Amino acid sequence: MMATATDQVVGYGLVAFSLILFAYYTVWIIVLPFIESDHIIHKYFLPREYSVIIPVAAGLLLLLFIGVFIAIVAWKNRKPTKKSA
Repeated sequence: MMATATDQVVGYGLVAFSLILFAYYTVWIIVLPFIESDHIIHKYFLPREYSVIIPVAAGLLLLLFIGVFIAIVAWKNRKPTKKSA
């Protein structure tokens, strides 16, 4: 089964977004500390404390979604108990 053109465009878009995000975060965390704080490039990046807050918040949100998904699947797959007469 071949992917449709829409699927390919969405896939390429997600890959491009991921690469841009990775490049931004890498420059922000690894390169920016070695550049003087008054350089013009610093205005294109968030403050340094967000470099920890954003990934932690995203990780917690991911764990929340995984937990909710597991709870919903477990709730739907539970078997009804038979009541004794």
